[in-house]
Amino acid sequence: MSIRKKRLGDLLVEEKKINLPQLQKALKRQRVEGKKLGEILVEEGLVTHEDIINVLEKQLGIERVQLDMIVVDKRAVRLIPQAMCKKHDLFPYEIEENIIKIAVADPLNIFAIDDVGISTGLQVKAYIATKEEITQATERYYSGENVINAAEELSKEKMHTAKEEEEEEEIDDIKNAPAVKMVEYLFKNAIEQGASDIHIEPYENYIRIRYRVDGQLQTVSTLNRDALGALVTRIKILANLNIAEKRIPQDGRVMTNIGDKAVDMRVSILPLITGEKVVIRVLDKDNYKVDKKDLGFTEEELQKIDNIIKSPYGIILVTGPTGSGKSTTLYTILSELNKEDKNIITVEDPVEYSLEGINQVTVNNKAGLTFASGLRSILRQDPDIVMIGEIRDNETAQIAVRASITGHLVLSTLHTNDAPASMVRLVDMGIEAYLVSTAVSGIVAQRLVRKICPNCKVAHEATAYEKRVMGVAEDKPLTVYKGEGCVYCNKSGYKGRRGVYEIMEVDRELRELILHTQNSDKIKDLAVKKGMKTLSMRCRELVLEGITTVEEMINITFLGE
Repeated sequence: MSIRKKRLGDLLVEEKKINLPQLQKALKRQRVEGKKLGEILVEEGLVTHEDIINVLEKQLGIERVQLDMIVVDKRAVRLIPQAMCKKHDLFPYEIEENIIKIAVADPLNIFAIDDVGISTGLQVKAYIATKEEITQATERYYSGENVINAAEELSKEKMHTAKEEEEEEEIDDIKNAPAVKMVEYLFKNAIEQGASDIHIEPYENYIRIRYRVDGQLQTVSTLNRDALGALVTRIKILANLNIAEKRIPQDGRVMTNIGDKAVDMRVSILPLITGEKVVIRVLDKDNYKVDKKDLGFTEEELQKIDNIIKSPYGIILVTGPTGSGKSTTLYTILSELNKEDKNIITVEDPVEYSLEGINQVTVNNKAGLTFASGLRSILRQDPDIVMIGEIRDNETAQIAVRASITGHLVLSTLHTNDAPASMVRLVDMGIEAYLVSTAVSGIVAQRLVRKICPNCKVAHEATAYEKRVMGVAEDKPLTVYKGEGCVYCNKSGYKGRRGVYEIMEVDRELRELILHTQNSDKIKDLAVKKGMKTLSMRCRELVLEGITTVEEMINITFLGE
């Protein structure tokens, strides 16, 4: 049956997915709105995208392709403009001799096939995919190609610039369109990839660009070494930094909108022997607009958190290493506590997200505004709730404890491996044990673990080592899961992260124990006896549920216990 002779509506009627009156009604709407028939039928709830694909596959013998499970040939992506992909809902994914393979949402669209053939000069072989799959693939691959194309354009412009002329030309490079485009694409692509950091690293003969995604660094592109000056200068301009200063580190900030997202970027520039290295921390403000339930807490953990934050005074600590999600947890708790009858003041270094109705102070060490001095001033502002970005020293700890025992609720962070160790850490900072036991209401220790990619997740029998880590005898069967790696997860086997928590409610028995011992193991033993689940216990549950891997559990076990 020729593709050109059959129409989608007729095929769906033949397969009894819709009836003739439904088709006629949809065609009438199509004439008015100009939408594709398939879209209208899906909107009406008469069929699904999968229904359409199944009918086309069966009736016309057109094969289905799953774009998230294949390796895409970037030569094909470069041959067809992104605008054509969006116009026809298609995605090019492979070139084989003189044939280009494309995925199309509507294989009956002869104009799409003709346009690709004319544009490439190749024969076209069409496969079916859903519109959502095509849109995701287009966004994923063309955003990366835009970065590469801008990098190549920038490199070409700089190729013939002699190194001794570089400094004189850098002011002109500020208006260099390729440099502007390159930085714009880097930022946009980083957001689309879910990157938390962008690394621009100069080496002797090239520049390496990497993103940190789900906690792991991955190379995005390499540029010609001569492009460094224009690239760094453009970033300095955006961050309001001194473009002439290359001898000392500089820190700045870029506030921008990417699509409909408000994004705050923290820029750090470090002079190396090979040039200036740039690291940009990407702070996606949407990450802070979450409910407690979205952070990965279990129902039991949510109940514990609610019990802790109901206290009208005391210290609530969130602990964990850098990048473990402490700020997100604190902001989420603050948002819940933010009521009209409460005066909430924070002192942060820096303020990561502006919260409506909360008074926020940024530390300025050069001006003498430290955590300690800021906290002293805050306590003269009649606060009900105080948030300190981090308890770093004895002075800050002393003021925080004093504030908590005089009727204020204090929230802060510490860098410790687990919840019980935080009590000991405060004592080590010079706070009397009786004050620590009185002041602290609860502690949340947390980590972020990578989640197994749902697209390539497979079960397997645990190895002897994995059983040992999980506390299972070697002769006992144990099924665990892993990701094999696919295009969707960039071959990593992981997609996204979630929080793992250890929540310690400080009750009378624990307060009594802290008075007599600063041994964190003894404190942990009692807390576990009273119902606390350690980080490794929670991670073990996630492994058994197939959410994460033994490998991720090992990372937490080594850090936490």
